[in-house]
Amino acid sequence: MTALLFSVFIIGLLIGIPIAFAIAIAAIAVLVKGDVRLLIVVQRLFAATDSFPLTAVPFFILAGDLLARGTMSRKLVTFAESLTGRIRGGLSVVSIIAGMFFAAISGSGAATTAAVGATLIPELKNRGYKEDSSTALIASAGCIGVVIPPSVPMVLYAVIADQSVTQLFKNGFLPGVMMGGILIAISLLQAYKYNYPLSTAFSWRNVLVTFKQSIWGLLMPLIILGGIFSGYFTPSEAAAVAVVYSMAVSMFIYRDLTLKELGKIMLGSAKTSAIIMIIIACSGVFGWVLANWKIPEAVAQGILSVSSSKYVILLLIAVIILIAGVFMETSSAVILLTPVFLPLVRALGINLVHFGIIFTVGISIGMITPPVAINLFVGSSITGMPIERIAKAVWPYLFGLIAMFFVYVYLPLFIPGLLL
Repeated sequence: MTALLFSVFIIGLLIGIPIAFAIAIAAIAVLVKGDVRLLIVVQRLFAATDSFPLTAVPFFILAGDLLARGTMSRKLVTFAESLTGRIRGGLSVVSIIAGMFFAAISGSGAATTAAVGATLIPELKNRGYKEDSSTALIASAGCIGVVIPPSVPMVLYAVIADQSVTQLFKNGFLPGVMMGGILIAISLLQAYKYNYPLSTAFSWRNVLVTFKQSIWGLLMPLIILGGIFSGYFTPSEAAAVAVVYSMAVSMFIYRDLTLKELGKIMLGSAKTSAIIMIIIACSGVFGWVLANWKIPEAVAQGILSVSSSKYVILLLIAVIILIAGVFMETSSAVILLTPVFLPLVRALGINLVHFGIIFTVGISIGMITPPVAINLFVGSSITGMPIERIAKAVWPYLFGLIAMFFVYVYLPLFIPGLLL
């Protein structure tokens, strides 16, 4: 049954069937082979999406799309630039800091890449930066968008693994900052290699002015995350607050959002949300099949037969997550693979919050690894540059993020108090 399930799924992907339907067809093939009534398909489709925490997903997507355009994104980028001071390649550093700002607002890698890229890529080009390398850097910084909370993949993992969204959000800051740190180090090395220009001199007055201009954008993560961590509202309620706040600021303070544009943005967000929700629904059937035939337990026993060391097995899991990110979209990978890995992770005694962060960080790197590489496609759409050219320039940043990923895989094991 395991061979049938995964072979039908892989064949479906190879011949171009959308991932949601490939998942469903594979599950139905096993149900038919096992002589199980197909009524279970309808039941699991509805049961998989009947979860209150999942309401956070469309709201965070809409909030990210609202922020990816308009004045708020430009104000935050300007404030980030005022913080860097007179260093070579300072605008590269600004790109990463701006990406971290947006990560704390949007919860989406593509939205973060679009917001920062649309504002900074033309400016980077004007100042003499290599366009392909700059686009690759901003796409890499976009990976932080799903790691620093709020994070859509973390919400999905929390629902599937029955973990606290708040705990996952609290533990997302450290790896997000580590990702930003490694990208800044690489960007500075690139700046000296290509002799990029010096940025403008640091000025406290400039910092104060740009801070005042960007205050409405900076307040948003404080309201969202502060409300969650203080217990004033749940992550799902926080997502709704994020939408209302971003709409109010865009329409009534910056006044750069019309009702017509709002309708277009909401339609685009609805399409993205629908794609994720149908994957979740079809994965409900897939998950039932996995549980009914005890496939995760079989996978766990197979991997445990290779080694009993949790360090070795964590390495194998980490490699599988990175490979999955190459071929699968972030949300799809989390939804599909979490039920497979959970019995193994529990058997090893690994903290499920730690594993959720590992999964989120590892799968986020797939956003810059072709053929899926959603962030590279966003960068290509902004610049008009061929995706192949950006993919060649992304290698230094990709290797840096992978190195950081493996550091975080083992760091909480050696520092037990690291998890909040």
